[in-house]
Amino acid sequence: MKAKVFHVITKLELGGAQKVVLMTLERLPRERYELGLVTGPEGLLVDWANRIPALNRLWVNSLVREVRPIQDCLAFLKMWSVFRRERPLLVHTHSSKAGILGRWAAKLAGVPVIFHTAHGFGFNDFQRPIVRSVYVWLERVTAKITTKLVVVSYANAARAEEVAIARQGDWLLCRAAIDTREFMTPGPRRTKLAEWGITQDKVVVGMIACFKPQKSPIDFVDMAARVLKQTGAVHFVMAGDGEMRSAIEARVREHGIERHITLLGWQAEKDMPEIYRNLDVVVLTSLWEGLPCVFLEAMASGLPIVATNVDGASEAIIDTETGFLHTPRDTAGMATSILKLVADSALRAEMGRRGKNHVMEFDIGISVSTLEKAYQKCLSEIRA
Repeated sequence: MKAKVFHVITKLELGGAQKVVLMTLERLPRERYELGLVTGPEGLLVDWANRIPALNRLWVNSLVREVRPIQDCLAFLKMWSVFRRERPLLVHTHSSKAGILGRWAAKLAGVPVIFHTAHGFGFNDFQRPIVRSVYVWLERVTAKITTKLVVVSYANAARAEEVAIARQGDWLLCRAAIDTREFMTPGPRRTKLAEWGITQDKVVVGMIACFKPQKSPIDFVDMAARVLKQTGAVHFVMAGDGEMRSAIEARVREHGIERHITLLGWQAEKDMPEIYRNLDVVVLTSLWEGLPCVFLEAMASGLPIVATNVDGASEAIIDTETGFLHTPRDTAGMATSILKLVADSALRAEMGRRGKNHVMEFDIGISVSTLEKAYQKCLSEIRA
């Protein structure tokens, strides 16, 4: 008989965790699994979810990213009701909110196997100590009802062990991953620059991210302003949107760099390979991460990366070989690295080539194969 397996994630916004979930659901073999997706009904990736064949989609209106006690209780009850009715053998949660509520709903509904992937954790060093302590405690308690903790980087595994969420070695590494072929496929470059209002002689430096505090997009603007004081050979673009857009626009005006930075808004997932073909350098200024798919997409696209050295970044980017890594908030250091790359096209090409050679470790096929072996092992144990 097929095993009923449900994946749970808070919201299908444009993000690495969401893309990994959907790619995994596309690739898990239908002859072995009856698959379901439990998520909030909003987000740019809802259309993608609706296109996945043989997938039971269950929308939970009250499942939102922010802490909302009443909505959170309603979301918990809804998921508990779904799991009681559907009787999955395995529930696999993703992201912090869905990870806590979904695992407890699954446990109390009698689901025998519970997986959770930590695409980074809900706690970080930039939170108030009391807030961080609460999130760590919630993860510790919920870990006790989790069959298998999945991590996307060794850095996240080390953090889980450090705060006693996982015992040493008691986790499964399942890399954040992409469909490498999609981004490695050759195509015409720099075809969208005219549409973006950028002349062909500019070096294009881009950041692809949600506009939220975790990604620290204001640092990108401040870094861009530092670079533009030294050279006019570069144009900056930001692909994404979100709660910090007005703050970003205000900082751009404050620096007086409106003509040198373009906010592209959300981009359709199917268009992302072409977006990368219009960039020369990719930047990410995050304060914390798991292992961002943006790094992998940039590497597969043959682009050098300048980023903050947080969590799993150094497992993807080899500092000074495929990109440059800096401490969070180091806008001066990141600007120096950008200036180095802007001035040296041969360095950009060589770093991009090395990144492309390194990226196959992060292919989604390897990730799904690793995960499915763990599914089969746990499911065989409960059937024995």
